[in-house]
Amino acid sequence: QVQLVESGGGLVQPGGSLRLSCVASRSMFRFTAMGWYRQAPGKQRELVASITSGGSTNYADSVKGRFIISRNNDKNTVGLQMNSLKPEDTAVYYCNTQRGLWAWGQGTQVTVSS
Repeated sequence: QVQLVESGGGLVQPGGSLRLSCVASRSMFRFTAMGWYRQAPGKQRELVASITSGGSTNYADSVKGRFIISRNNDKNTVGLQMNSLKPEDTAVYYCNTQRGLWAWGQGTQVTVSS
């Protein structure tokens, strides 16, 4: 059973930045396309950024130009640099495979508010 542990969330003012990190316990991580998801209260979980095993990235229109996803295959980690944050970015953020196939972790709360 793979474990995903997200960290780095917090309270930030609009326009601020945060960097999220996720560690995967699975050795197959380096061959797996990964993604960052978010779920706001009362809304469905959505994929906001993904990265292939080779490093190709894709972003939801809502975060394009503001968020940057990255990975370190040696450390089994995937990161999400979030810049120019907006109140509508407030959500619990999760990492998982690009198709959401592994067990979900606890997520990390991001709150953007003045």
